[in-house]
Order: sequence, then structure tokens, then C-alpha cells
Amino acid sequence: MSANEHDSSDDQGRNDFEDLQRILSEMLSGEGGGAAFDPAEFAKVAGIPVDPKTLQGLFSTLQGAMHNPSAEIDWSVTRRTALEVASDGSPATDPAPALRAFPVATLWLDEVTELGATPDAPRTLSRIEWVQQSVDTWVGLAEPVADSITGALMHALQTQMPEELSDALKGAAPMLKSVGGALFAVQLGTIIGKLSGEVVSAGDIGVPLLSGPGREGGALLPSGVAAFAQGLDQDPEAVTLYLAVRELAHARLFRHAKWLRLHLLSAITAYSRGIRIDTDRIEEIAHDIDPSRPEQIQELISNGALIPPKTEEQEAAHARLETVLALIEGWVDVVTADAAKRIPGAEAIAEMVRRRRATGGPAEHAFAALAGLELRPRRLREAAALWRLVAERSDVATRDGLWAHPDLLPSSEELDQPELLLERLGLGGSTTETVDDFDAALAQLLDGELPPHAGGEDGDAPAK
Repeated sequence: MSANEHDSSDDQGRNDFEDLQRILSEMLSGEGGGAAFDPAEFAKVAGIPVDPKTLQGLFSTLQGAMHNPSAEIDWSVTRRTALEVASDGSPATDPAPALRAFPVATLWLDEVTELGATPDAPRTLSRIEWVQQSVDTWVGLAEPVADSITGALMHALQTQMPEELSDALKGAAPMLKSVGGALFAVQLGTIIGKLSGEVVSAGDIGVPLLSGPGREGGALLPSGVAAFAQGLDQDPEAVTLYLAVRELAHARLFRHAKWLRLHLLSAITAYSRGIRIDTDRIEEIAHDIDPSRPEQIQELISNGALIPPKTEEQEAAHARLETVLALIEGWVDVVTADAAKRIPGAEAIAEMVRRRRATGGPAEHAFAALAGLELRPRRLREAAALWRLVAERSDVATRDGLWAHPDLLPSSEELDQPELLLERLGLGGSTTETVDDFDAALAQLLDGELPPHAGGEDGDAPAK
């Protein structure tokens, strides 16, 4: 290539880059001519509520990301967005029923589990308080996902885009990555804000989102409890008490198994870091990307079109994580059922909890949005059946003792074949042998081969 040709190429690259900057500037400032830009449509693509206040905040965020690109995502955007979504003007819900339920739930749980109450007292939280106290955990879970997706997307775009756009994209990469990161932060904040209106308790999604002094005793959101109770043909006080039992059981488990929270969070982040972008798919659609529509990049991120099927490693990690989450929820289900048996309509409330989970409750929404994780209700039912079987074959202490260390927990294979766990615990043959011994003794007695009473007919000591 001649010097003139090289200079011409550089000039073209700069011009393309300037065009991209101009398009983004016009889009964010609302000054663009030509095809009208529809903020509502863009908000729909970005997965955020279409209201003027939120849109104004979004475009302000994107303007800052464009004019001051940064390699780091500004997670304060997530916090601000989550609080804005959670502040929907709904009236406060009376916390008194939950506060009355906590002492009763504590007494009932003492009767059915070896895991003692937490030192921290249970509390009630508003939607705003739940967001404020959980958002740091959400950011920690989401950061590997954001890094994986935005980093891989930029690399794929730079290597797979048509040659005529490559120079412009290389120059625009920091800006595009910054804008993409800002959109991801806004989307995450929107998810958290929406969840604050769905969750009923601190442990509702399966992972303890709250941590730190005074926060490990469990918490109910009265607004979420009231929303859950609506439409149920049950006494609201009974529903509150049942949900209090569930929440305090969850809190006891994580307080006792101190390793469990970090184990879960590490597993989720490790899985998330394994997310890859389908570069072959990038190559297929590269020619369809319209440089005048930079929001298409966000469409590719948000609709999952660029995330290929899970690798074998991810499938294995997914299965392990799913097993642990199922064991947690299954244990909580069993302990709650035992503790709440005095509550009128307890089984009907439990069925509603199961339906909510099966149709996609907060846990499913959260994990699906963050890392494409899906919790199968079938595994939860199997886990509950396994915990009940261990208690029946042995005792509650043996059941609860399996949470002392991750190596003691039932494996996925043992979840599929409970007899493997019973064998490991030395319980596999004990019940069968007892039954066989009883049957043999009964047969001997019927055949007249055993004396009718070991102490003799008159109660004296047997003859020697």
C-alpha cells in the first residue's frame, strides 16, 4: 500500500469514527435529523421502564459514558436506578404482623431443627432499605457477567467486523464499551428495583443478599408479603407467619453453615466468568449492523443472541450450582413444613410458594437475568424428599449435620439415587435389617420356638 493510500485509509477511519461520535451525540442530545430516534423503543431494548424520569437519567448516564469513556463500569448508576425504580410512591405497609410472627416462628423452629437461632434479631425492611442493603451483593454477582460480555463483544467486533469498518470501530471501542457498560448498569439497577416489589424476604432468591453486623437474622418485606397474600383464600396473619418461618429457617441455615454463602457466590461468579461470545454468530450478522444505529450493540447484548450454548465445563458448573440451590430450598421446605404444621392452611400456602417458584419467582428472574441460570422445580422436590428420608431413617441431628461441611452435602448423584446417600451414612441397610430381624422373630414365635416371655411365666428370673 502506498503512503497516499495509507493516509487515505487513516483519513477514512477518522471520518468513520467521527461519524459514529456524531450519531451517538445526536442520539443522546435529541438533536439528530433524518430518521427520528424513539426513546421509548430504545428503553424497551435496554430493558428499562418507559417513564420520563428514568429516560432522562438514562440519557444523562449515556452522555457521561460517551464523553468520558472509562474502562470501569460506574456501578453508582445501578444504585441510583434501583432506588428510583423502587421508589414508586406505594404507601408503606404495616410491619406489625411480621414483628408479631417472628417470636412464634422462632419457637416453632426450635422444635424441628438442631440449627439454633441467629444472634441477630429478625427485622422488617421497606423496598428502599432492601435495595440499599442488597445492591452491593448484586453488583458483585453481576460484575463478572458485565466484564465477560462487554469485553468479549468488543474483541469480537474488532476482529470480525468488515474491513471497511474495522478502523472506525477500533477508535470507537472505548466509547462503545463505556456506553455498553452504562446500559448494563442501568439494566441491572432496573432488575433490582423491580425485584424489590416482588421479594417477600431477605432470602427469597435463595442466596443471602444481606451481610454484615445485625443483618443475618432474617428479614421480611411487609409490602412483598401483602402482595403475596393478595388473591389467596387465607388469613393474611397466617400467610405472614408461614413466610416468617421460611425466612428464619433460611437465616438459621446460612448462619450455621458459615461457608455456604461464600460457596454460592463464588460458584455463581465462576460460572459467569465462563460466559463467552459466539464470534461465528458475530461474523454472520456483522454485515447487518447499521452504523447509524449504535443501539443495535445493546440489542445483541440484551437478547442473548451472541451467547452460545453452554460449554461442558459450564454445564457441569451449572449442575453443581443447581444442586446446592436445590438442597438449600429443599431443606427450608422440609423444616418449614414441620414447624408450620399448626398454621391453618399451611399446605395451601406452601403450594402457592411452589407454584410461584415453578412459574418463575424472584430467584428465577434474578439468576436468569444475571447468568442464564434456571432452577428446575423438579430438583427442589427431589431435594426435599431426600432431606425428609434422612430424618426418617436416622434423626434430625443427622440431617442437619450434613451442612457442617461442603464435602458432607448430598451430591447430584445422591440426589438422583437416595440409596447412595443412605449407604454413605450407614443407613442403607439398617431399616431393612431391623425389619428382617423382626419378621424372623415373629416367625419363630408363631412356630413356638421362642418362650412367650423372657422372664418366665410367673415373672421370676429365668432358670439357668
